[in-house]
Amino acid sequence: MELNEVVNGLKDDEPLLDSVLVHMGSMYSSLGKFDKSMLSYRRALKILESKYGNKSTLLITPLLGTAKVLGSTGRATKAIEMYHRAISILELSRDAESEELVIPLFALGRLLIKEGRAVDAENPFNRILNIYTKLYGEEDGRVGMAMCSLAHAKCVKGNVDEAIDLYRNALHVLKDSKYMALDDDIMEKMRIDLAELLHVVGRGKEGRALLEECLLITEKYKGKDHPGIVTHLINLATSYLRSKDFVEAERLLRTSLDIMSKTAPPDDQSITFPMLHLAVTLYNLNRNEEAEQLALDVLRIREKAFGKESLPVGEALDCLVSIQTSLEKDGSELLQLLKRVLRIQEKAFGRESKAVVETLRKIVFYLDKLGLKEEKFPLQKRLSMLRDKYKKTMQY
Repeated sequence: MELNEVVNGLKDDEPLLDSVLVHMGSMYSSLGKFDKSMLSYRRALKILESKYGNKSTLLITPLLGTAKVLGSTGRATKAIEMYHRAISILELSRDAESEELVIPLFALGRLLIKEGRAVDAENPFNRILNIYTKLYGEEDGRVGMAMCSLAHAKCVKGNVDEAIDLYRNALHVLKDSKYMALDDDIMEKMRIDLAELLHVVGRGKEGRALLEECLLITEKYKGKDHPGIVTHLINLATSYLRSKDFVEAERLLRTSLDIMSKTAPPDDQSITFPMLHLAVTLYNLNRNEEAEQLALDVLRIREKAFGKESLPVGEALDCLVSIQTSLEKDGSELLQLLKRVLRIQEKAFGRESKAVVETLRKIVFYLDKLGLKEEKFPLQKRLSMLRDKYKKTMQY
């Protein structure tokens, strides 16, 4: 007999039934059985409210469990209400700066960001930062983690400069406090996120310094031939590509391929990512024959791994077209490749997506070049309509 059948046969005044129901709610939530989880939490809340009233701190665990389930099943508004109720209970029974508030505040902030409400998310993350600062001082590692969460909210909101400052301060606090190891995954992600932000605002040199720090730390703790280094090599190479230092980008990408060749089979799909980056790099160095061969290899491996109509294949095809255009390959063959790219993009993003605009432009160019006017005009009209659509969107 299932546990819920046993529990359903018990009366609400059964000793410890509320604790069993809370445990069941958590268990069902972990298993993805959200309907059963919700029923367990709701019954537990009903029992606890009848015993202790609707302001008891004993309600916190089932309230947070209910909120989590609601958030996981797309009922964000109700979930937010539950989080606010839990916060209000704790504020009344403890105080507005109790450390017990951190868990519901953090969960609320994450949900608000997920729902696109970054402005609202700032408040709970600010409160967490203030709580930890007051309790433990400005140099405590928990303060660093709170800064990181607030930085993420600032970034989503669009306050990139503020986010950069917070990320920098967070990394400084975490490093000095030795709250976590330098090679911890969380620290690494913070450095990478900050590096990306710095690149976005045109501070690529500072961003590269962080990416180089990631590489050096991984080399120190895992060794220079560890597969974990590959990500950092590719990130650094991408940074150099952005700054048009193609020679350094090539060196880093060849190093990453050399490392991967020792641990991954030659036709493993993971190797295609540095390969395609290298193809782009060689294209920019006017070494188009080498670039073409790499792009063809990537295309072959990805077709086998992902299927001929997949997005990774579309990406490889798009790169191949650019390279073969420089090699002045046959226009009709390039047109067929572009039509494949368009089909893939339409399937993945929709016929009116931004992704198809550039591909349509290329197709219209080759149709015009090949004198295929009857096929060109409807696509040219479609392209013009899409351009007008996105121009109006930008104006708003």
